[in-house]
Amino acid sequence: MKSRLFSSLQSLLQHENPLGLPRKGAPPALPRMQRGLPKRRSIPDVRKVLAVSSAKGGVGKSTIADNQLVPLSNYGVKSMSMGYLVGESAPVVWRGLMVMKALQQLLHEVDWGGLDVLVLDLPPGTGDTQLTITQQINLDGAVIVSTPQDIALKDAVKGINMFKKVDVPILGMVQNMSVFTCPHCAESTHIFGAEGVVRECAKHDVAFLGDIPLHASICSDADKGVPTVVAEPGSTHAEAFVGIAKQLEGPLGLA
Repeated sequence: MKSRLFSSLQSLLQHENPLGLPRKGAPPALPRMQRGLPKRRSIPDVRKVLAVSSAKGGVGKSTIADNQLVPLSNYGVKSMSMGYLVGESAPVVWRGLMVMKALQQLLHEVDWGGLDVLVLDLPPGTGDTQLTITQQINLDGAVIVSTPQDIALKDAVKGINMFKKVDVPILGMVQNMSVFTCPHCAESTHIFGAEGVVRECAKHDVAFLGDIPLHASICSDADKGVPTVVAEPGSTHAEAFVGIAKQLEGPLGLA
């Protein structure tokens, strides 16, 4: 009995601070029965918060998020990730409560030191993590990323409906991997279909922010850890990212 009690207590303590971060400035812990629905609040020293979502993995959402930061901060990018806190090949085998507490710590206990825009690269899906973020953070808007492919668009639409349901303004959609242009013959091919995102934007009354081409350099730049807008400024594919970022300045109040 004592062993079981000790194990339960140890588990609770781990859930309350799974990342082991200093507790300075942390929100006061409340008994579960008193917590009720979370109250949205701002992140200290952050002017605007933008969520980038796709509700589906593998459509280039993280690449879009990384490149959107650069025009606003001239490559002075600050980032925080679970990947920095665990081993490179270590799986994060956590139950839901620990994941939620870790998320709260990443959102509220990181010393950002002053940001114009914090870009949240949301994981795939429309589950607990996305709901926690939309309920706890004052989001200034969301961007949905998708390829033109029908199977990707089905999940993207779920993301649109999720943000509408929780009253987060959708600033627009990005059509990633829209077209491949052969570097040898210059022929263009729509590998994942054409204009699928444009059609969904019209159907759901969402702004279309632009196309990102399928280009080998975007992949290699990401592998090197250098955003395309820095690695190849002035290139057609870099300008595509810059154009989307400029479209977001107005809705975010940064123009």
